[in-house]
Amino acid sequence: MHIAAARDAAGRDTASTIGGVLEGRSVQPLFQPIVDLETRAVVGVEALARGPAGSALEFPDRLFAAARDSGRLGELDMLCSERALECAVATAHPPPLLFVNAEPAALNQPLSPRLVDLIQAGLPFREVLEFTERALPAVPGSMMRIAAQAQAWGNGLALDDVGVDPMSLALLPVLEPEVIKLDMSLIRDPCTASTRGVCAVVRAEARRTGAMVVAEGIETEDELAVARELGAVWGQGWLFGRPIALDQIDPASYDTSAPHSLRAARPGFHRPAGTPYEAVAASAPATAATPDSVALALARLHDTAIGLETAIVVAALPASTDAATSRSLQDLAGLARSVILLDHPVGEELTAIVLGPGEGYALSTRADHLATTEHLPTVAEVTRMLLNRLP
Repeated sequence: MHIAAARDAAGRDTASTIGGVLEGRSVQPLFQPIVDLETRAVVGVEALARGPAGSALEFPDRLFAAARDSGRLGELDMLCSERALECAVATAHPPPLLFVNAEPAALNQPLSPRLVDLIQAGLPFREVLEFTERALPAVPGSMMRIAAQAQAWGNGLALDDVGVDPMSLALLPVLEPEVIKLDMSLIRDPCTASTRGVCAVVRAEARRTGAMVVAEGIETEDELAVARELGAVWGQGWLFGRPIALDQIDPASYDTSAPHSLRAARPGFHRPAGTPYEAVAASAPATAATPDSVALALARLHDTAIGLETAIVVAALPASTDAATSRSLQDLAGLARSVILLDHPVGEELTAIVLGPGEGYALSTRADHLATTEHLPTVAEVTRMLLNRLP
């Protein structure tokens, strides 16, 4: 009984402390420079949250853990975003780009009125919203909606920690961010087959989309050289500066052309119009949907999944799906690292997708027609269509 009471009291203390942070808006962001690896000019800064100085919640690990334990993680994440924008707007010399992190567990909540007001008032810099790779499989529907809103406001997107989990590579073309951030583990261990494979996929995606590649955690000149060999153009780490107050960064170091280095925002990209069948059929001619042709397409899905280190399956099946096709798709799900099945298909269209690092395959049927494609941008577009139908 005494142990339980002590735990209850500790929980109340944590909630009270987090409550004080939230009510007092006592989050003070610090900012770490992101630089051009060739010129070392500062292209932007990443906002990093800190709690009240000198308190038990000063550092982000304890701050976010306490918020999570108290069920107030979403509120804290929103406050951190608000404070990052407030500080950057108020400074005499705003940075060219401001990178702000989005906590996956908080993406399924509406944006706060304060945050919306700040953005719609017009920012003196371009904001880049950073999704960690955990957001892709955790809350894909919410991520698509927030990505679409960010693009509608003219802001950019970044995918963080790329290389830790192969799933981030598989879904990279679905998000298609303006910035791809290589995890520091790749810089520390550049000669492994895993690192080479990750960087090959990232380089190909950067060439295809124009994304800027950032290397994280650069601490030495040797690591700077490694980062450039791995394909990074920009970088951040202690070699270029630790997190500090924004007014401590020399504004003369800013590269004011940096926002123009990023691809322009594409409103509507993350919420494409049309249906999956229409998108697939636009990529390759449709054929008759006979039992044999559908079986061959399903076999191709299976072969694609088997050949991938990390396979992600996304599918939407109408109620009229025959038993053989349903069984085949159930077997396909057993080959995947992650499976997303939609409760509400698009009319009577049957659509199934397999995605992996740098490749994918999709099939879609409508009435008596079958369309298939391995064109990665089309597979990614159809995936976005399906993910937008998730709650």
